[in-house]
Amino acid sequence: MSAPRVLEGEGDRWEGRRRARAVALQALYECEIGGLTPQQALGVLHHAGPPEVADPGEGEHAFVVSLVRGAMEQRDALDERIGDAAKNWRVERMATIDRLVMRLALQELMTHRDSPPRVVISEAIELARAYSGEEAAKFVNGVLDGAYRRFKDEGAVTE
Repeated sequence: MSAPRVLEGEGDRWEGRRRARAVALQALYECEIGGLTPQQALGVLHHAGPPEVADPGEGEHAFVVSLVRGAMEQRDALDERIGDAAKNWRVERMATIDRLVMRLALQELMTHRDSPPRVVISEAIELARAYSGEEAAKFVNGVLDGAYRRFKDEGAVTE
C-alpha cells in the first residue's frame, strides 16, 4: 500500500492530522490484512515508519492510537453503520481500503467531537481517492454522507 503525493504536503496547521489519518489507515490495513493487533501494527509503523507518509509527529500520536484502537474495538458496530448507509452493499464485499477508510472516519466522528464532521468526511474521501481511486472516493462519500445524516438524526453529532 503506497501513498501518492496527495498525502505528502507540508504547511497548514491541519497537516499533522492529515498525516495522522494516513498513518492510522496504514495501521488498520496491517491489522486487517496482516492479522496484527493494533498494538503490533502501531509498533511496526513506529519502528519502521509509515511508508511514503511523513511522520505526523508526537503531538498526533495519541490521536493515531485512539483511532486505530477504537476502530478495531468497535469494528462490528462500525461495519453495521456502514452497512446501513451502503444500500445494496454487504460490508464484507467492499474493497478493504474503502471499508477501512469508512471505519476510520466513523470512529473519528463518534469519538473526536473536536474534529469538524465536514473535515473528517473530506479527509476520508481524499484517503479513498489516494489509496483506492476516484470511484472509491465517490462511493466513500455517498456512504459516509448517509451515515453522517443518521448520526445527526440520532443527535450523535452536530455540524
